[in-house]
Amino acid sequence: MSFRDWATRVLLISLIFTVLSVALLIGKINQLQTNTITPSNQEITTAWSEYPQAQLQSTKNQPPKSQGSPKFLIKPKQNAGRYRTTEAFARYQPRYEIAAVDPSNYGDRYIKDINGVPVTNQPIIVLHETGYSAASAINFFETPHEDESVQASYHTLIKLDGTVVYLVPPEKRAFGAANSVFESLNGSETVQTNPDLPPSVNNFAYHVSLETPLDGRGDNYIQFHSGYTQEQYHSLAWLIAQSQIPEDRITTHKEVDRSGQKVDPVSFDFEQFLNLLNMYRQISPVYRALG
Repeated sequence: MSFRDWATRVLLISLIFTVLSVALLIGKINQLQTNTITPSNQEITTAWSEYPQAQLQSTKNQPPKSQGSPKFLIKPKQNAGRYRTTEAFARYQPRYEIAAVDPSNYGDRYIKDINGVPVTNQPIIVLHETGYSAASAINFFETPHEDESVQASYHTLIKLDGTVVYLVPPEKRAFGAANSVFESLNGSETVQTNPDLPPSVNNFAYHVSLETPLDGRGDNYIQFHSGYTQEQYHSLAWLIAQSQIPEDRITTHKEVDRSGQKVDPVSFDFEQFLNLLNMYRQISPVYRALG
C-alpha cells in the first residue's frame, strides 16, 4: 500500500469519526432542550389557561377592536376542568371593548424567580377598583411609562354599565399589585421578579378592576362609597366563571397589599358576587362525585 493510499484511508476514517461526534453532540443538545424548555412552556400554558379567557361575541352591537390592541386568544367556551359554565352564563352577554395597553405597562410571566427558583404558585384573581373613571385608567395604561415604579395595568376592567374592557391577555403579567403577598392554606405566596422592586403576586395573578362610582373618585384612602352597579357584579361573575380558579383564591387588592396604602375595592359585596358566580358556573359532576 502506497503512502498516499494509507493517508487517504486515515483521512476518511477521521472524517467519519468527526461526523459521528457532531451527530452525537447535536442529539445531546436537542435532548437537553427538550428536557429543559418544553416542560417550561407546558407549565406556562397550563397555568394561564386557568385564568378567565376573552369571550369575544360576534354580535352587531359590539364595537370594533382598537388599532394596536394586544392579541387575545379566542377560545370556545369549554366545560372541561373542575368548573363548567351554566345556561345562565350562556344567556348573559355583556358588551366588551379591547384597549391597546402600552407594552411598558405589562410583561411576561416568569417560570423562575430572581434566584432561579421555579415558580409553582397556583393562579389567583385579585379584585380592584379604578379610583377614577374607567376612561382615566385606560388612558394611563395606554401611555408609555419608563419609570418602573409607576407602570401599572389590569387584565380586565368593568365599567359602570357592565362593559368588559379587555386590557392585558391572561398569559401576560399585568402590573396590578406592587408590594404584595397572598396568604393561602399553603402559607405566604409571593414572587420577586425584579431585584429593584419588592416581591408581588403579579406573576401568578389575574387582575380585574371595577370602575369606581362617582361619589368614590379622587380619594385613594376613602373607606366607603355607594358601591358598584348590578351590571358590574353580573359582568364580574360572568368573567370569573370562565376560570378554573376556586373561591378561596379570589382575593382583593386590600388583602394582598403590603404597602399599607391600598383599600380597594371599597364597599365590595362579596356575598352578592359569590351568589352570582355560583349562578354562572358550577362544579362539574365528575369533580362533585370525587369530592
